[in-house]
Amino acid sequence: MIAIPGNVRVWLATGYTDMRRGFPSLALQVQEVLHKDPLSGHLFVFRGRRSDLVKAIWHDGQGACLFTKRLERGKFIWPSVTGESVTISPAQLSYLLSGIDWRNPQETHRPTRVG
Repeated sequence: MIAIPGNVRVWLATGYTDMRRGFPSLALQVQEVLHKDPLSGHLFVFRGRRSDLVKAIWHDGQGACLFTKRLERGKFIWPSVTGESVTISPAQLSYLLSGIDWRNPQETHRPTRVG
């Protein structure tokens, strides 16, 4: 995974997005639907209809970046609100991209003693 600077806000575009789109049309969606600046240095994440594919766009100050991830099994957990954007932390994004429920991550095992 690419390291995201700590001052970057992560925005999830709720609802579904046509995954045939590239950076220019996703950036236009950020401007017109989310009312944000795609060149602000924030990360914007979009989900496809089947919920197994996400695309993220980010302008790092030097150029435009487009990232894609497809889960081989399962679906990405997404907010149920439509037509808006939701902000999450970079740590929650890491959970989301791993297929973990970022809203309430659970520890699977906690050691009781060392050794």
